[in-house]
Amino acid sequence: MTHHVPVLDGSQKAFLSCYLENLALVERLHRLLLDVIKDEFERLGILEINSVQALLLFNIGENEVTAGELKSRGYYQGSNVSYNLKKLVELGYMHHQRSDIDRRSVRVRLTEKGRHVRGLIGELFARHAEGIERRALVDTSGMDEINTALRRMERFWSEQIRYIY
Repeated sequence: MTHHVPVLDGSQKAFLSCYLENLALVERLHRLLLDVIKDEFERLGILEINSVQALLLFNIGENEVTAGELKSRGYYQGSNVSYNLKKLVELGYMHHQRSDIDRRSVRVRLTEKGRHVRGLIGELFARHAEGIERRALVDTSGMDEINTALRRMERFWSEQIRYIY
């Protein structure tokens, strides 16, 4: 099967180059975020959960959710979320309860131990926000612009998944 490679003019090449840099940055930022959380937890002596699991606790917050809901919100991949939720329940960070309506469905929510970890992540993120603001790296309107652009890319990618397959 041969693939047609479009011929790009100068502005299209420049845009493609910026887009590829965006993709690389998003990927790197996610990995760095996980490393920052890992370092913080090592500093605090919390070694039984990993940074992905800690971020999962943070994102669930005060909600009661199913693995399916987390996947459908686009936060996590299928087998990963199920494994991590199971692990967090085993370690006492989450309660789980079978749904009365659909016995296959399990609802989870944070325990006191899970809320403690969520608080630690919240404090870490608050320190980061304060440091970024204090050093004038990005102001509120800049953050809003970044969020708007990222939401537009998220919407575009979601449409690609929905309409291509």
